[in-house]
Amino acid sequence: MDHLDHLDRRTVAGQAVYTKLVLRLYDFFVLTVSNQWIWECPTTILKDNYDRHLSANHLDVGVGTGYFLDNCRFPVENSRVVLFDLNPNTLDYTRTQIARLGPESYVVNVLGSITLEGLAKFDSVGINYLLHCLPGDSLSEKSVLFDHLRGIMNDGCKIFGATILNRDVPRNWLAQQLMAFYNEKGIFSNKNDSLGDLKAELEKRFHEVDIEVVGCVALFSAIVHRD
Repeated sequence: MDHLDHLDRRTVAGQAVYTKLVLRLYDFFVLTVSNQWIWECPTTILKDNYDRHLSANHLDVGVGTGYFLDNCRFPVENSRVVLFDLNPNTLDYTRTQIARLGPESYVVNVLGSITLEGLAKFDSVGINYLLHCLPGDSLSEKSVLFDHLRGIMNDGCKIFGATILNRDVPRNWLAQQLMAFYNEKGIFSNKNDSLGDLKAELEKRFHEVDIEVVGCVALFSAIVHRD
């Protein structure tokens, strides 16, 4: 478990915006308005990404409001669902939203080592809208999270998610303005995040890498194979 007083300023800034009030408004402003009109990647496409890749033994990292876990189709009833997030507010909110699934939740900083004793490994890991919020001057710097997560992924585990990119993708005027504002405030740290770098970092670590760009959002999936 990682505590906020051990984290640098940029790490705290990227998650601190998610107060209880913001979480109540998040689904409307982000999933309804921003995804459709600013990032130009409708939320239905992100949900479909969950439906395609979700397993019955799933870890979600950077959980937001739990919207996708609440609305996606798990392959079986009584699936195992575990939540990692740095912000206790998001964990509490999501745990309430998906209480019927009986989730476990942990305050974890995935940019640091994951040291949860006795935690069983996973068959799918979702990191939706997380990478662009993580502190770092490049995707190669932030991609250390993949190395940490690999240690708790079973052979054949699928890692999937989506991230908002600032380079190599089309961005309308609103996207450019809002992205610049979020980067200035420390909510986003994606000034140098590019499609080419995302592909390179995934291919360094995983197999069967697949990336689809919709608007300025990259939806991705990849598989762990132990050599």
